[in-house]
Amino acid sequence: MLSLIYSCGLRSEELIQLKPEHVDGKRNILIIKLAKGKKDRIAPLSNKTLQLIRAYYEAFRPQKFLFERQRVGEVYDSRSLQMVLKQSLIKARISIPVTLHWLRHSYATHLLENGTDLRYIQEILGHSSIKTTEIYTHVSTKSIQKIVSPFDTL
Repeated sequence: MLSLIYSCGLRSEELIQLKPEHVDGKRNILIIKLAKGKKDRIAPLSNKTLQLIRAYYEAFRPQKFLFERQRVGEVYDSRSLQMVLKQSLIKARISIPVTLHWLRHSYATHLLENGTDLRYIQEILGHSSIKTTEIYTHVSTKSIQKIVSPFDTL
């Protein structure tokens, strides 16, 4: 679940509402239905994440939602998802406070640092306004560090 949030830039509510049919393995995309603002969108799905989803699907055979509670067909609880993150942080010995939404922010920041156009990031994240997406230009210092001063070329 955490891998999927990070690898597709999902909000936690979007993750728990996913259904198996929203995973398009042939086109390597994830279809996010009725996301924030009641809009549908798509996100690229990495091969590694697709392999994780397939292994998960084989093991658990979810019926209605991709991630379900113990009872078949019931949506996974958002508090339980937060506990998954908390337990993962403990196992990884990470003591700084981390939220599920930070995974989404990290995804956007890493896309930007890897040269993805801001307009594509806006579409993938489902932002109505480019202004919302532009916050990541202030967060990314890696891109600024790559800039060569004109003085160095003299």
